[in-house]
Amino acid sequence: MSGNGQGERTAFYFDEKCLWFSAGPAALVLPIGGWVQPMASGGHADSPEPKRRLKSLMDVSGLTDRLDQRKAAPATREDLLRIHPASYVDAFKAMSDAGGGAIHPSAPFSGGAYEIALQSAGLALQAVADVAGGRSRTAYAVTRPSGHHCSPDVPMGFCMFANVALAVEAAKARHGLKRVAVLDWDVHHGNGTEACFYSRGDVLTVSMHQENCFPPGGFGGVAAAGEGEGEGANVNIPLWPGCGHDIYLAALERIALPAIREFRPELIVVVSGFDANGVDPLARMLATSETFRAMTRLVRQAAAELCGGRLVVVQEGGYAETAVPFCGVAVLEELAGIRTEVVDPYLELVSLQQPSAEFNAAQLEVLKRHPRYRA
Repeated sequence: MSGNGQGERTAFYFDEKCLWFSAGPAALVLPIGGWVQPMASGGHADSPEPKRRLKSLMDVSGLTDRLDQRKAAPATREDLLRIHPASYVDAFKAMSDAGGGAIHPSAPFSGGAYEIALQSAGLALQAVADVAGGRSRTAYAVTRPSGHHCSPDVPMGFCMFANVALAVEAAKARHGLKRVAVLDWDVHHGNGTEACFYSRGDVLTVSMHQENCFPPGGFGGVAAAGEGEGEGANVNIPLWPGCGHDIYLAALERIALPAIREFRPELIVVVSGFDANGVDPLARMLATSETFRAMTRLVRQAAAELCGGRLVVVQEGGYAETAVPFCGVAVLEELAGIRTEVVDPYLELVSLQQPSAEFNAAQLEVLKRHPRYRA
């Protein structure tokens, strides 16, 4: 196939500047010092390399040229203030201008990070705006720094602005959308996006994540279903460490997509972290590139059924520079309805490491007790 089945190309948003964001010297996620030794190579887990290597693979395979490549302006202060208080925006900018630091220990940044974070948010804003406004049917944005851990006034987990929440709010304000669904399959709980909309019923937030991975300490439980007008509009699907392809598809088909169908959104936005891949350093899951391809296919079908095919994928997490490029290509190919000659060399290995039938059966029994499970 040469297009997305609708006679138009998927819009693609990328900016090299976002790869220049730096969390500073670290060993995985901890700053150097005390008992934490400097790394011989590499450093902080949030390296630009997974996304840089994805773009390289896209270019070499010819995938980039088959997409509608677009630029985006940085987010404006008006955009930011729809979600973030001025006190947080100003504090982040001042610290960035002074050379960097950390407002929260899990979200360190270097000088110039404020402007890069504006650009990252701008990519998500433009992708969502173009689909909401009818310029595109499907869109894919590569963002860095990510956004789904950032609450209105606290950055966390390498996330400086709530990129997708900002984009949803802007689209609602400018294009009059009444209902938007945000599906987050990043392996870590989408606590920031949840916090932005927890008391509202006009945005459905669904998070499929490894149980008690990040943030630690009780985030992402099934009982957190929203409050007030938002009661029932937040759906958490915690999964055991070690889950693979079959359980991810079961969680999506039996809980996440039924919730989205019942909500009947006018637009679906996917927060696509690839850190559930089988070799990621910050999680313990066994998803493959074909898992992400299959999930994209199912969500795209739901979007066609519910909202005229309007679907935006915003890439966020994923820290295995070997695996992320192949997961990203799989999602882009499925979203755009095209195939390249790229073959995932890690697929066979992770497929052979999938959990046992006994493990899957036990996890499925737990999923069946979820209040939003549909047979």
